[in-house]
Amino acid sequence: MKLADVEGHMQKTVEATQRSFNTIRTGRANAALLDRITVEYYGTPTPLKSLAGISTPDASTILIQPYDRNTLNIVEKAISMSDIGLTPNNDGTVIRLNIPPLTNDRRKELVKSVAKLSEEGKVSLRNIRRDAIDAVRKQEKSGEISEDEARDLQDSIQKLIDKYSSKVEQLQQEKEADIMTI
Repeated sequence: MKLADVEGHMQKTVEATQRSFNTIRTGRANAALLDRITVEYYGTPTPLKSLAGISTPDASTILIQPYDRNTLNIVEKAISMSDIGLTPNNDGTVIRLNIPPLTNDRRKELVKSVAKLSEEGKVSLRNIRRDAIDAVRKQEKSGEISEDEARDLQDSIQKLIDKYSSKVEQLQQEKEADIMTI
């Protein structure tokens, strides 16, 4: 059991939580909103960003320009079927997504979603800690490491989880502030 491996897993969990936060919209246009959308392209689920150029010409519009014009309708359908809650406007060459201003109630719902994603990230961190501590205990029982080394490793693992949990909390607070900013 290596501490560096545990830390690597925790870092990946924090990064995954950050990516999840990026898919929650704030009051501004952000191309990351479309990261989770996949389009059925020739029978294969393909990420939208692989099929189209995505830009934000202003703070309230996302512009999607498919590389192949024939995919315009399937891209529009995929956006409509997704859970982002935006209606695509197809003008024959590009798709525009207008980002309406958020109501106070919607902002509160989004903050709850952020809190839920944050808790999921923390649960993942705790699972990593549990697995690492179990591995340390097995090493101790088999005689690979001493009782003192096992205790030191467990303390180090706890310090890591404290560090990465606080990172998740910080990301959560930043995203909540971003959502509540009008």
